[in-house]
Amino acid sequence: MLRKIRICLQVVMMALVTMLLLGIGFNVHLWAGWVAKIQFLPALMALNFGVLAVLVVVALLFGRIYCSVVCPLGTMQDFFSWLGGKAKKNRFSYAKENKWLRYGFLAVFVVAMIFGFAPVTTLFAPYSAYGRIVNSLFKPLYDLLNNWLASIDASHDRYNFTEVQVWMRSVTTFVVALLTILILGFIAWRKGRLYCNSICPVGTILSFFSRFSLFRVRFDESKCKKCSLCEKNCKAQAIDFKNGKVDYSRCVVCGDCLAKCKFDALHYTAKKPAAQPQPVDTSRRSFLVGAAMAGTTAALAQTEMKVDGGLAAIEDKVAPKRQTPITPPGSVSARHLQKHCTACQLCVSSCPNNVLRPSTDLLTLMQPTMSFERGYCRPECTRCGEVCPTGAIKPISREEKTSIHVGHAVWIKDNCVIFRDGVSCGNCARHCPTGAIQMVDFEDVKVPAVDMERCIGCGACENLCPARPFSAIYVEGNEMHRIS
Repeated sequence: MLRKIRICLQVVMMALVTMLLLGIGFNVHLWAGWVAKIQFLPALMALNFGVLAVLVVVALLFGRIYCSVVCPLGTMQDFFSWLGGKAKKNRFSYAKENKWLRYGFLAVFVVAMIFGFAPVTTLFAPYSAYGRIVNSLFKPLYDLLNNWLASIDASHDRYNFTEVQVWMRSVTTFVVALLTILILGFIAWRKGRLYCNSICPVGTILSFFSRFSLFRVRFDESKCKKCSLCEKNCKAQAIDFKNGKVDYSRCVVCGDCLAKCKFDALHYTAKKPAAQPQPVDTSRRSFLVGAAMAGTTAALAQTEMKVDGGLAAIEDKVAPKRQTPITPPGSVSARHLQKHCTACQLCVSSCPNNVLRPSTDLLTLMQPTMSFERGYCRPECTRCGEVCPTGAIKPISREEKTSIHVGHAVWIKDNCVIFRDGVSCGNCARHCPTGAIQMVDFEDVKVPAVDMERCIGCGACENLCPARPFSAIYVEGNEMHRIS
């Protein structure tokens, strides 16, 4: 029964997390946003002591059920381990805890967090690793399926689906995500939960509490026949059947050993079974997991598509080289984002305007940055702050967003079609939502002039500038956001 309950909860949590990261419709952010907030590392980065306290109490009571139910990367590894079990049954054996490896990785992780070295923390954070896999590998497939259904729908004069742009937001993040799923998949296929018990910093932190858990898997020596099936099916390699011991710091309470024991010699209880125990009705056992957080409010907007009206193909825009990267409204500053972001890609996948993408800079590797080749940051959109589980991007209202200056526009005369092609334009001034751009006289023509006090760096001018491939006006970021 324990194993069945674990699998049911595991499937539900995995589905919710995946739907959230894919940005699936049905207003998923309204009722499933809490699944990101109860992940251990996002809660730690957000200093959400309520969630952290619940997770610690759950570990002290029931062991590391967080790793087998809540963590999506753990569920993904269980899937690959299950595939490995199809190829070779009873393949595991007890292995002693590798303390040097476990605590060495944890020490490196903690030091990286203290000094704000994002590449280390983002690579080893389990929830973030799964987020990159979904955003880089699964989301393009989901978007292609959506567009296929949209084309079928349109052929029958129905429009229940809206086509979206399918594009690679970052080659670096794609490669990292691909290597992650290949390496972890191979490890799980061969060695089960080896990553969780030797490398994962969250697993190591929770192991400090799970070793003292109240409910745990215990041997009934009077019934054990030393058949070794429990040890051979423990994907955490935490059961020593010869000595009748379980390493509770590595046990993830999956229940596989209970299901494999043919002699009812293993029990998940709060106390050690008596020498001559009475028959126990295992169908009444259950265990507790998780805590629900209030869902964030957001509405899934349809992605705006650019079309050329059936005329000549439009040349794609190329991102300019910005001296200062642009961070999303609500992130306060580049430093604040770097210290608190785990690069889970939830904001990137949730951005309805295709503005956010993973950074390729070393110090902010795979953290969100803004660029405007495919859209601009609309003043009415506050999605990224609503979905961020760590507080790296703080929730803001629409009114607050219009007063946050994330950057400022810069005009490049040589790129402007007014001088390059000899035509009048003014597109940037017409579409500026804050009225920060005015057309002024210059050398017998009208050219754009930027009012720095009114420009908020939304990127509408850069995105809608007709100059190709480089816009004649682009946005430079502000290290510290300014409030007007």
